Amino acid sequence: MRIETIQALRESQRLGFLGARPVEQAAEHAACFATALGSLPDAARLIDLGSGGGLPGLVLADLLPRCSITLVDRRQKRTDFLRRVVRRLGHEHVEVREADVGVIASDVQAGVEPPFDAVTARGFGPAEATLRLARQLIHEGGAIVISEPPDAERWDQGLLRELGLEDERVGPVRAFHVKQ
Repeated sequence: MRIETIQALRESQRLGFLGARPVEQAAEHAACFATALGSLPDAARLIDLGSGGGLPGLVLADLLPRCSITLVDRRQKRTDFLRRVVRRLGHEHVEVREADVGVIASDVQAGVEPPFDAVTARGFGPAEATLRLARQLIHEGGAIVISEPPDAERWDQGLLRELGLEDERVGPVRAFHVKQ
């Protein structure tokens, strides 16, 4: 991970977009998302829900330069910040969108926008709502990676069956794969 990304995350923290956890620890946690995603094909489409202050999105942008990454947040102040940082870091493979994720999911379901290969989320919202939205955004064979609270089991197995997902814990994140 680039030092420039760590500096951008520090700036994000100063602006109140990230919590008080040391930025280096938060970035290490974000790197676990890439590990959980495994090897994505070149030009894979990834969307990060509620990108806010840039975690895990900016770290993933460093680690997955061959992916097309969309950072989405509905708060203009945060998306403006992310756009500036993405330009400064030279991440031409990253798009920042100020949007409601529900609208994007509706567009994917309606065929207006193609589905994504992967979805990531850190602190986006309630577990069930996050997983349902994420599932609407990916295609068959896609992957979802969501941050996990320490020592917690919050995934209802009935919900996973309903959505056709298999899951595994990968360090501090949970990876979900669409059953094929």
